[in-house]
Amino acid sequence: MEVSVDEANGEFAHVPVMLTRADELLAPAIESVSPDGTGAVMVDGTLGLGGHSEHFLTRFPGLTLVGLDRDPDALRIAGERLARFGDRVVLVHTRYDGIAGALAGAGFSPTDSVHAALFDLGVSSMQLDEADRGFAYSVDAPLDMRMDPTAGTTAADVLNTYSHGDLARILKTYGEERFAGKIASEVLRQRERAPFETSAQLVELLYRVIPAASRRTGGHPAKRTFQALRVEVNGELDSLRAAVPAALDALTVGGRVVFMSYQSLEDRVVKQELAPRARSTSPEGLPVELPGTGPELRILTRGAERATEGEIEFNPRSAPVRLRAAERIARRSA
Repeated sequence: MEVSVDEANGEFAHVPVMLTRADELLAPAIESVSPDGTGAVMVDGTLGLGGHSEHFLTRFPGLTLVGLDRDPDALRIAGERLARFGDRVVLVHTRYDGIAGALAGAGFSPTDSVHAALFDLGVSSMQLDEADRGFAYSVDAPLDMRMDPTAGTTAADVLNTYSHGDLARILKTYGEERFAGKIASEVLRQRERAPFETSAQLVELLYRVIPAASRRTGGHPAKRTFQALRVEVNGELDSLRAAVPAALDALTVGGRVVFMSYQSLEDRVVKQELAPRARSTSPEGLPVELPGTGPELRILTRGAERATEGEIEFNPRSAPVRLRAAERIARRSA
């Protein structure tokens, strides 16, 4: 995630989140191939405005980067930013679970070909800052929330067509919203009078439904509902569940991956995918580990790391980040 981009002046006023830590974790894997990165391949699974990618391409003048993003606007802006790196950059319009196809299309194997991978998850700062995308509850805008505005169901479609049970389920599951049932009931009542079209309609409803005591202590009353709708609209968790194993399979032995999550649901998916591969599958009690049953991964972080106070002060959007990293130490047994 990055702060913003000033297209009018052609300037990228960006602050890539936890860039120093990402560099510390990924650079050794690139350097193990060659000091300048020649022969090394990096995947940026969430390209955004290209800040992280620009850093690694600049630091390693031989590195090849495959950048993925589902947002055509992000690809266009990042493409302009990274144009000076020429054919060392391959940009692909796809979700991050499309990593295998993206690698194949770029001429690399979907397995055992990547030396460094980075996933900066969640909604990008550009999407938050563009009012007409509908991600932010602080401004009135069409209820869209699609990361790829060219395809798929909008947040308005969800609110206007889902059943009470489905609405309550996504609010509770994806937003961890205590008042999911009450909100769903009010949504159905209100849409009988007029369909939902803008974020202001939804925010007004949430102020009515969520008790004042909860509003005083739980942050903005729209935060959890907007998160739930965004996750549903973009299929974020399903995509992530497919993306993590695909990224791990793409790593070479000695390759490393960094995941930055912005909410507990994302971090839980990452943790659940990493943990089994970091354990031996030999039956307990054996005097020696059976061949082919050793851990595939070495976890590089102790739990989920958080941004430092200094970084949060400089870039407040780094405050919720949970970072996990791993190194592939063996090939997965068949």
